[in-house]
Amino acid sequence: MLAVVLVLLLALLLFGLGFALKALWWIAVIVLAVWLVGFVARGTTAGGSRARWYRW
Repeated sequence: MLAVVLVLLLALLLFGLGFALKALWWIAVIVLAVWLVGFVARGTTAGGSRARWYRW
């Protein structure tokens, strides 16, 4: 009985980790897309040079 419970707990743990990693990959893809759009769509300063679109 203990072995069955341990196997079920391990399956739940691996399923949870797999879901979390997949969600983190989607978040990383979205952040990369936003960064690329910001990099391409950045404006120019009064001197004609490209401005940074981030504040840090």
